[in-house]
Formats: sequence, structure tokens, C-alpha cells
Amino acid sequence: MYPSISSTFTEVTKRLGTNFRVFFKNELEQPSGSFKLRGLGYLIGQSLAKAKVMKKEGVQVFSSSGGNAGLAAAYAAQFYKVPCTVVLPIVSKQVVITKLESLGAKVIVEGRHWGEADAFLRETLISKLPESIYPVYCHPFDDPIIWDGHAKFIDEVVESFSKEDLSHLKAVICSVGGGGLYNGVVEGLDRNGLKEVPVVAVETIQAPTFTEAVKAGKQVHLETVKTIATSLASPYISEKSLENYYNHKTILKTIDDIDAIQGTIDYYDKFHKLIEPACGAAIATVSKRLDLLSDLQLKEDDIVVVVVCGGSAVSEEVIQEYRKML
Repeated sequence: MYPSISSTFTEVTKRLGTNFRVFFKNELEQPSGSFKLRGLGYLIGQSLAKAKVMKKEGVQVFSSSGGNAGLAAAYAAQFYKVPCTVVLPIVSKQVVITKLESLGAKVIVEGRHWGEADAFLRETLISKLPESIYPVYCHPFDDPIIWDGHAKFIDEVVESFSKEDLSHLKAVICSVGGGGLYNGVVEGLDRNGLKEVPVVAVETIQAPTFTEAVKAGKQVHLETVKTIATSLASPYISEKSLENYYNHKTILKTIDDIDAIQGTIDYYDKFHKLIEPACGAAIATVSKRLDLLSDLQLKEDDIVVVVVCGGSAVSEEVIQEYRKML
């Protein structure tokens, strides 16, 4: 038994008014607020099972995150009744810290961005733990078990579609930061015999980790990452993501932070639910930035699936701040 749930899968074509069919996979419905619970919950469950076989005691969960991976780790740790420590960068919002503490997690704020928070967790915190503590380290995105967990929502999409609808599936659209979600989408498509279905991966110009890696032909570490879409603010993309880019048709798009914010507001206005700009980046492709999908040459019966990945670092007040920015 794992803490994630099967999220709803809905057609939203009429609400958006597109000339092709749009379906949302609503991962914001996960108990932690985002898709991250899929992979992190699976990783923690597997790790605890392994620790039990090894007869380890003093098991504790450790996570570094801009917010959503930490929330997923904290929720899963509470679900399995083990302690959890989360290290957040200084750009993290108070709403995330409050939610983490409400889940019983110990919160430490350290580093300018996720990369520095993660380095502190691994090199300063975990490395100096007493032998009485058995650490379960949860990387936010770079672990095959996490990708396997994320891929399960593609299994659910395939189960929900008829064979006729599947034949019209032209793309899965997702936001990309460190590449965990993207890797999960690719794995899910490939294992369901849908290798020919492209992935539209959307990142912000302010956090171009994937774009820079593709340009260089190798993993690139950015010195600074300053984006309003803080959940996309990874200083690097996973090496597996670069491998997937070359082996699975991927349409990589970059948009401005403002477009991601617009996507967040569009989703709030049309569906009355809260998501982060990191998720708004994907929503923007089917709301205000349809030009990003021009490569697909979509027709009336064609279908795209958008991963509504969610995000908890947002509130009604934050939405109003975003409106003022626009």
C-alpha cells in the first residue's frame, strides 16, 4: 500500500475552446498537493521495506526540496509513521514551511536554491548522523524508483482511454525542472507501447536547465536559477532526461515566467483551483500560448493530455499578487 491515489482524468476541451481535444490528468489531487507523491511515496515505501528486511532501526526520512518534493516526503513519512527532516532553500514560501510542520516534519532553511539545500542535506546533515539513525534519502527527481512511481499516472491514462481515443493521442504535455516528471511520462508511454507519442516539455526561460543541457549535449549545472516558478528551479536536469530526449521524441519549449503565471491564473479562473506557476507553464500551452503546439499540427479529433502537476506554494493571496504582476 502506498500513500498516492489515482487522480481524476477529465476532458476540458469545451472550457478551453480549443480546436483539438484536451484532457487533464489532475495530479494536484494527490494528498500532498502534487504529482511528487507518486514517486516519493513509492521510493519511501520501497526503502522502508528494504530497511525492514535488513532489520534496520531508527529509520528516518530526509528530503531537500523547493517545496513539493518535501511535502510529498513528509506526507509519506507521516503515512508510514517515521520521522522526516526537510531542507528548504531560502526562496521557499512560508505557506510550504507551515504545511511541512503540520505534517510533523522538521524544517531546516539553508541555501539560495534547491542545489545548495540538497548539498547541505547530504554533505553536512546526513554525513554526520549517528549510527543509531538509518537515513532514507529522497532525491526530488533523480532516482529510477521515483520515475517508476510517476509513470503510474500514464498507466491510468491508458486505462481510461478507449483504443479509438488512444489512436488519436498526439502528445503528453508536462512542465520540466529537474526532469523527474518528464522521465516518468516517457517511461509510462514507453512501457504502454506508446513510444511514438511525443512529449511536450515546458520550462521557463529563467530556469533553462533542459535547454542548456541539450545545447551542450551533456548535463549542465547552472550557477544561479532565478525564476518565479520556484518548483522548476533546479540547477541541472537529470542525465536520464537527456538520454530520454534523444531516445523519445520530445518537443522542448521555453516560456517566460509571465506566461507561467498567466497559465496559473487561467487555471484558477476557469477551474477554480490553485496551482503553482511551475504547473502553469504546462497549462499555458492550451490556454494563451497555443503557438507552442504548432509543431504538432493538431486537428479536430486529435488529443493532447496535460499533466496538471499541482503545487502547494500558492494561496488566494498569491494569486492576487500574480494578477498585479501581469
